[in-house]
Amino acid sequence: MSEPLLEVRNVTMKFGGVTAIDDLSFKVEKGQIYGLIGPNGAGKTTIFNIITGNYLPTEGQILFDGQDITGTKPHKVVDKGIARTFQNIRLFKSMTVLENVLIGFHDRIRYSYLEAILRFPRFHTYERRIRAEAMGLLEEFGIASFADTNATALSYGNQRKVEIARALATQPRLLLLDEPAAGMNPIETEDLSRIIHKIKADYDLTVLLIEHDMKFVNAMCDRVTVLDYGEKIFEGPPAEAIVDERVISAYLGEFSNA
Repeated sequence: MSEPLLEVRNVTMKFGGVTAIDDLSFKVEKGQIYGLIGPNGAGKTTIFNIITGNYLPTEGQILFDGQDITGTKPHKVVDKGIARTFQNIRLFKSMTVLENVLIGFHDRIRYSYLEAILRFPRFHTYERRIRAEAMGLLEEFGIASFADTNATALSYGNQRKVEIARALATQPRLLLLDEPAAGMNPIETEDLSRIIHKIKADYDLTVLLIEHDMKFVNAMCDRVTVLDYGEKIFEGPPAEAIVDERVISAYLGEFSNA
């Protein structure tokens, strides 16, 4: 067994008198695609917000590559090599597809404001390089032809690809995907699955994803943790999760209350 890249250790998150996460622990090994699943309101996105520094847990720790990052500011979490997407796509509406991806390179700028204002050679050299890298990412996702199109004019599936490409631009080691297949048709979902597997290999990524589509989870994940009302009710291979009585009960409860 390889060393964990991410460890969630005994994390509890309370909002007033409500316990959103209850003493949760799990480990994501380097190179894994790990799923965090469960009914609506189970606390999945809360865990993403804790990992990325948007929430400070009431108790517990987040370890990344052996280092305690609990409570680290979000921009510092990105610097350490963690990037995320969101359940509701967050693209800059006034920007093109290419411009949205270029935003992901912001923390990698290697020229000064003066060099940018005066257009020194280093500015032009760097701008050409990151533009080429951004176009390479768009090629990877099959959306390079939309580079100059307003990002929000794309289909939902292609907007999701733009968001993931922007996250990759930060050069993460751990990529957090919050319901990446939500709203996609079966063809788009299958294409996304192929792309995630490819970028995982090409960029030496570890992936932690939240997802409701169990078929997608089965196709993608090496291992899953299942949450219900903030409590871990299962951890193991996804094929075993779908036949686990507590998991079935949790999902049936969601459907019967819908």
